[in-house]
Amino acid sequence: MPRRHPLPQRWLMTDERLGDALLPIVRAMPRGSGIVFRHYATPLAERRALFAAVRRIARARRHMLLLAGPALPGADGVHGRRARRGKGLATRPAHDRKAVVAAQRAGVDAIFVSPVFATASHPGAPALGRVLFQRLIDGARVPVIALGGMTAMRARTLKGIAGWAAIDAWASEFRA
Repeated sequence: MPRRHPLPQRWLMTDERLGDALLPIVRAMPRGSGIVFRHYATPLAERRALFAAVRRIARARRHMLLLAGPALPGADGVHGRRARRGKGLATRPAHDRKAVVAAQRAGVDAIFVSPVFATASHPGAPALGRVLFQRLIDGARVPVIALGGMTAMRARTLKGIAGWAAIDAWASEFRA
C-alpha cells in the first residue's frame, strides 16, 4: 500500500512526565523525526499552548506531528485506537494480534506495536520481548513502529520495523 506521507523512522511519544524537557527534546531530535503529542491529563488551555509551541518547533525542524486525544488545529495527522484513513497520517497503537488486524482493516499508515521491552511508562506491565514481538508483526501489511523500552540500539536488533518510538530514550540527556 503506497503511503501518502513520508514515514519518520524515529518518534517521540510525549506525555506529562517530560515536563520542561519537552521543548528542548523536540528541538534536539534529528530533522524529520516524528512526534505523537499525547498530554492527555494537561488542562485544555495549557494543552493548546503547549501543542502550539511543539508545532512551531516541529515545523522548523521538519518533524511529523501527530495528535492523540482531543482535536487541536495544525497536526499532520492523528494517533489513536479509532484512527482511520483520512486527511493526514493516521496511526494506531497495538498490543496484540487483534489490534494489529483492526489497524490494518482501518487502513492506517502505521502501527505502533508495544511494549516490546519493559518500560517506565507502564512499570511492571509484561513486555512482548523480541520473539513475541516478531511473531506479532510477521506478515503485517502496514509499517510497524516499535515502542516500549526502545532505544536506537535496540531498534537495530529488530527485524521488519519501519522505525522506533520512545519517551525516555529521548529524555535521558535532558533530565538532571
